[in-house]
Formats: sequence, structure tokens, C-alpha cells
Amino acid sequence: MPYGRLAKPDCTIGTDRRADPRMVKALKPFGMDGELPAPPLTVDAPLEQRLEFATLAELGVGSVLKAFGEQVPQPEGITTTSTTITGVDGNEITLYISRPAGQDGPLPGVVHFHGGGMAICSAADIQYVRMREMLAAAGLVVVGVEFRNSGGALGPHPFPAGLDDCASATRWTYDNRAELGISHLIVSGESGGGNLTLTVALKAKREGWIEQIAGAYAMCPYISNRWLEDTDELPSLRENDEYFISRLQLALLGSLYDPDKQHEQDGTCWAGVATDAELEGLPPHVISVNELDPLRDEGLTYYRRLAGAGVSVVGRIVAGTCHAGDVLLAGAMPEVAAATIRDIAGFAGTLS
Repeated sequence: MPYGRLAKPDCTIGTDRRADPRMVKALKPFGMDGELPAPPLTVDAPLEQRLEFATLAELGVGSVLKAFGEQVPQPEGITTTSTTITGVDGNEITLYISRPAGQDGPLPGVVHFHGGGMAICSAADIQYVRMREMLAAAGLVVVGVEFRNSGGALGPHPFPAGLDDCASATRWTYDNRAELGISHLIVSGESGGGNLTLTVALKAKREGWIEQIAGAYAMCPYISNRWLEDTDELPSLRENDEYFISRLQLALLGSLYDPDKQHEQDGTCWAGVATDAELEGLPPHVISVNELDPLRDEGLTYYRRLAGAGVSVVGRIVAGTCHAGDVLLAGAMPEVAAATIRDIAGFAGTLS
């Protein structure tokens, strides 16, 4: 049975009967419950114009996400510090470390990669600060990574810069786990951070340090690099197009991560193109997707491929929610956010 824009081409997230009304109410003041304005360019535009688009998108999206983040109460009993490490290119990487106050551990650790298509946003943005604090309040030590973006204020640094920074942060966390009070660690992130979650694991396997990662929890992963294709394999791209995000927005940001298209078939650039052999032997995974997300089906496809490769994996669909809605709209849907936080903490706690 078709849903969303497959059933009714002018359907919006505000009129889709599957949509959680709390989410729709939160989106409405920003005009995001209806049709989204079309980006003023295409993926064939000159790189300079696409980079300008990313800068403007960072400002616009950032203001909305900031408003959402400010609606989330700050958890009590959390301490946060920061440190700076050196990346493989001699660059500085800021890490934000949150933990439950008074608990020295050892506790499970989470290395967190923020969303933004690997092109925009910052680990210092309030919505990601609150998410890390919620995870810390659930009994985890959380390391947020300020990786280099392929656009926006922290760019332009195309692939593999962001991935290298996330890998460096993961290895640093593992090497310093005793000092940090970490028993073992998982990697986690949403959207572009979901791609980085999966590609860090693939990179670690490729380079021979996969034993340092106990598991991977990817939310609404942005992994296919096929967002403008009309393919029956990924019907959610059409079904949920322009629900909070659009296919063209996804493609424009993705075009900055690999601007010369030299890495289209590299699984450490786009996890969706990893080979079956690359998936074999990976640690346990959770792939969590949102029902009303254009990216839903690429996440589910990856979940099924992991299962076929013999990986211990759980697939999860958060009903009624838009792209990353379960974590970005924590103020509007605290029960939904709490369920996701519990699931990440529970997953991390069962590993060793």
C-alpha cells in the first residue's frame, strides 16, 4: 500500500496521517509542516555556488535546530570538559567529553558524530550538546567530535578529512579509555554522523583496528549517494521527499563531500556501497531509522545487508517521526527521545 507522496503527490508532513502530531506542532512555527522552498541550484552548479548554498543552509538550518535544542532541559549531574588532539593532517580536533558527575567508571563510552551531511553544523551546537548530555545522564561517557566539514564554517574539507578526524578521535578515546573511565566504546551518530559511524567501522576493519570498537549505533544514516535516483529499491526517497529535508538538499550536501566523484564506490566514503566482504566480521550494529524520512530505506537496506553478512544487528523504525526527529525534537517529544537514549545506552551496556 503506498504512503506519503507515493499515494498523494502533494502530501506534506503536516497532512500525512502517519505523522506524530507533537512533531507537526513543533515544525509548524518554522513553516516546516508544509511544502519546503526549493534550493536555488542543482548538483551541476559550480562548486563555489554549492559551497555558498551550504553556508546559507548552515545558518538557516542551524537557527531552527538551535531553537529545537533550546527547548530541551539540561540534564542535572553532568560534567563536560574539552580537549584538543592532533589529527592525521596535523590539524586540531576539539573533543567534548560529557560524563555523569561523581562516577569515575569504568562506564561504556560513546564517540558521537553529529549530523549535517558531513558538510554543515558543529559539535558545539546546542542540539548536539543536549544529546550528549542526555546520553551521559543515561550512564555513558560521551565524546563529541568537532570534525572537519566539507562545507560551512568548518569547511571546505572534502572526504576523507571528516572521516579521518572521526577515526582519530575514536582511536584516541580507545587509547585513553582508562584515564577517561571507559570500559569499552561504541561509535554513534545521526544522518551524516550515521554515515561516519558506519564508515569509521569500515575504515577500522580495513586498517586492522576494528577490535577497538565494540559496536556501532547509526541513526537515520545518510549513506546511499543515490538521492536523486527514482529507484524501486529506495521508495522512501519519493514517499517522504520534502518531509523536513528534501532529496535535492541531500544531494547538494553530498556533492561537497566527494566533489570530484572519485570515491563513489568507496565504502569508507559512502557506507551504502560497501561490499559484502567489507561487512563481514564487523562488530554488533544497530540501525535506527525514522518512518517519515527520505533516508529510511537506505538504512533498512544496510541493516538487511549486515544481517546477510552474519553481523549481529538490530533494525529499528521510530514511528511517526521525520529525519532524526526522535533526537532533534527531544523538547517536543521527550518520550520518544528518551526511548532512543535508553536504546543507545542499553546497546552500549550489553557489549564488552
